[in-house]
Amino acid sequence: MKIAIILGTRPEIIKMSPIIRQCEKQGINYYILHTGQHYSYEMDKIFFEQLKLPQAKYNLDVGSGKHGEQTGKMLVAIEEILIKDRPDIVLVQGDTNTVLAGSLAATKLQIKIGHVEAGLRSFDRTMPEETNRIITDHISDYLFAPTETSKKYLLNEGISEEKIFVTGNTVVDAAYQNLEISKNRANVLEELSLKEKEYFVATAHRAENVDNKERLGRILSGFLQIYKEFGLPIIFPAHPRAVKMIKKFGFKSPKGTRLIEPLGYLEFLQLESGARMILTDSGGVQEESCILKVPCVTLRDNTERPETVEVGANLIAGSGENIIECTKKMLESDPEWENPYGYGNAAELVLQSMITDYSTEYSDDT
Repeated sequence: MKIAIILGTRPEIIKMSPIIRQCEKQGINYYILHTGQHYSYEMDKIFFEQLKLPQAKYNLDVGSGKHGEQTGKMLVAIEEILIKDRPDIVLVQGDTNTVLAGSLAATKLQIKIGHVEAGLRSFDRTMPEETNRIITDHISDYLFAPTETSKKYLLNEGISEEKIFVTGNTVVDAAYQNLEISKNRANVLEELSLKEKEYFVATAHRAENVDNKERLGRILSGFLQIYKEFGLPIIFPAHPRAVKMIKKFGFKSPKGTRLIEPLGYLEFLQLESGARMILTDSGGVQEESCILKVPCVTLRDNTERPETVEVGANLIAGSGENIIECTKKMLESDPEWENPYGYGNAAELVLQSMITDYSTEYSDDT
């Protein structure tokens, strides 16, 4: 069995890292195709090295662009590689344009598709990620749902139960494995003069938040209210997009909020792990906070990670007055919730599901 692992963003690298390590451990024939959706491969090389991952075999360096332009470029280039270096299975993860392009290229060539983190739904079609998820799920052959809730969504859409495997989420494997790696690096809390559980962490990068003057203003106002109420600093590793729009709209960093340069993934894991609470519009950070037992408030009107809310790890605040109220509630909560995303063996379960199916099909053919 030969697997092509297609990825193009750092969150995909993070969540695919346990699968790559498991392929190495089991001696599985695989290769990595890096589209360069967010960064060029040259910029991501250090990221691969930090996570102790083998280098990509193919690098497309597609770069940013409009959705159609970016997806089209990737689709053309991925198809050429898959024709030349044909795998038995293409593995994609999540909901990016890389996922859409990789799965479309594979299905046109009648190559089986495995979708890691299948079945997530925000039920908000204005999000391009939602379209990518739905299309990919409906053309995939192996749907690796992180939870029973995700499986239910897939079944409700008419997808055959035979294709669905509840594996947990590789983000659990990644958090455990990569937090361990980060301990051998510099201590970010010392560098920022922070003490464990005596600071909040905030992130904001989604266009619906940072490109909207009213929403961004309300979020910053929420940060100020939190500081006035609790007196703890809010550490905000600011996405370049957020910094740009804060300046464009004439806002200033609220009192108590420390805007800092974006952190590397390993450093950010340390920052998350030591935080009193996290405020974010990132789906991946919602998952990580849940796994690390750090209360979370989501700065969105919906989430495709409802399990975090169901177990009591997260509250959906939107961008208004609910931010301070949700913060108060989460700080009063008991962080001993059950992790809904599995036990850190998702990568093993993903590969075992495919190996078993492939072996069965091969023996039937012979």
